[in-house]
Amino acid sequence: MSIIVQKYGGTSVADAARIINVARRIIAHRDAGHQMVAVVSAMGDTTDALLALAHQITDRPDERELDVLLSTGEIVSSTLVTMALHTLGVEAVSLSGLQAGIRTDSVHRKASIRAIDPKRMHQELDAGRIVIVAGFQGVTEALDVTTLGNRGGSDTTAVAVAAALKAARCEKYTDVDGLYTADPRIEPRARKLMDISYDEMLELASHGAGIIHPRAVELGQIYDQPILITSSLVESTGTLIHRETTMEPTNKVRAIAHDFNVAKITIRGVPDRPGIAATLFEPLAQAAISIDTIVQNASTENLTDLTFTVGKHDLRRTMETVEPLVREIGARDFVADDKLGKVSIVGTGMQNTPGYASQMFRALSDARINILLITTSEIRITCIIAEPQVVDAVRALHAAFALEQT
Repeated sequence: MSIIVQKYGGTSVADAARIINVARRIIAHRDAGHQMVAVVSAMGDTTDALLALAHQITDRPDERELDVLLSTGEIVSSTLVTMALHTLGVEAVSLSGLQAGIRTDSVHRKASIRAIDPKRMHQELDAGRIVIVAGFQGVTEALDVTTLGNRGGSDTTAVAVAAALKAARCEKYTDVDGLYTADPRIEPRARKLMDISYDEMLELASHGAGIIHPRAVELGQIYDQPILITSSLVESTGTLIHRETTMEPTNKVRAIAHDFNVAKITIRGVPDRPGIAATLFEPLAQAAISIDTIVQNASTENLTDLTFTVGKHDLRRTMETVEPLVREIGARDFVADDKLGKVSIVGTGMQNTPGYASQMFRALSDARINILLITTSEIRITCIIAEPQVVDAVRALHAAFALEQT
């Protein structure tokens, strides 16, 4: 029997009725002849509620204790889904990250999975049980609980578990029925994509498309694990993330990503000498702060300005890390701006086809949107802009590239 791993997000298990619906979906796949493993997120806004509660106790909760606290949300979901399966007459068992054999590094709040021992899961499957795994969590070698990133860590759990079990496929069930050419809540004319490549999805997920966590896509690509994104609320064919995709014959832009979670740090008057960048960015890496765009101005009188962006949730820790470094390297000062966003166009083949960058910049100009920073990859162009203009930018770019057309 082939193994299918399903992942259900917080909206899919938000209340008792939806939990029973999830249980019935899992049973339907089991009855079709598959061994079933499901990974579940915390119910609804549970994680946000737990975070808010922690911050009522202290402004700076200890990250180890915060991981233990936040991991309980997924434990609740996994046990309730298992109880629903029992009620429907099906053998099932819930497993925590520890019980499922998920080992991580020791970076609290942003841990990475190092290995999965699937022995317990195989034992339960071979005994005829459905396995429900608590997502978003694992344990270190010292058995300390860790969580896998700020949001979407359960996606990573599901793909990693699917790879460890050599599953036929991994299915992510959420409140939308697939990936669209833009967020349909912003652009009503957005069109659902039948499929998309790992590379394109990784760029979209890394630059704001919150439909799946970037690390999950990366693991899918490494292990060639197809991932289906579909709805838990309605019947849908969804969008398949895999290696081979259908290509648009003329328009290379596949989709638009946007992100409101952008903060900028500019260090002014930086001495232009070897080793400065390493002195600045090594401590940020040690603090597990992810850096996105980096821009260094041309040197004037052997001084330059260095600008980089981080997620808004990392801004305070970034400023605390940067402040002593500014004094250490002899820079003049630094300033921060947390009222920024970004918009990206993504598509394989753009680099080898002239005109996409100029078309993007013209569309933003016509919409009176000022570009603050630009960053590119082989299949992506990203513009950092003022946060209040992000919605207008998405709509302008969707129209400029006619993405509503098949």
